[in-house]
Amino acid sequence: MNNTDSAKKTAVAGLMTALALIFSYIEVLIPFNFGIPGIKLGIANLVVIIAMYRLGYRYAFGINIVRVFVAGLLFSGLFGALYSLAGALMSFAAMVLVKKAKVFSVTGVSIAGGVAHNLGQILVAAVLVENIRIFVYFPVLIFSGVASGAIIGITAYFILKRIPEPDRRR
Repeated sequence: MNNTDSAKKTAVAGLMTALALIFSYIEVLIPFNFGIPGIKLGIANLVVIIAMYRLGYRYAFGINIVRVFVAGLLFSGLFGALYSLAGALMSFAAMVLVKKAKVFSVTGVSIAGGVAHNLGQILVAAVLVENIRIFVYFPVLIFSGVASGAIIGITAYFILKRIPEPDRRR
């Protein structure tokens, strides 16, 4: 990859980070209330998945981490950022592993990320409240992770079909 390609990828990553922050803000403004506290659609993860497939893991990770910290500072405070960071790290790790297995579709990768995100958040909650019984809530979070992951994954699939793959011949 030459310097021009690197500069283009960095510029695109900056724009995608801004878009992910906008999506985070939209979720704050218009909370998707499913009747269960803490459940969100996770539309900012749409940007991370697209970046993973079009820019690579390193750029996607950077977009994810910058979004979590900035959104945490702006919208949810320290504890919200801590929960979000745990979820983002677990989600990203799961998505990378599932994507590298080359067995699952974009939707499968997204579902793995949704479930892992909820696992990361419930692990942090269990540590902070010092009570393992909080895992009673995990089956609900698994279901919500699968549902939101499927919605985001299907959306990402259709978006990725319209975005050309980078030229890898160089």
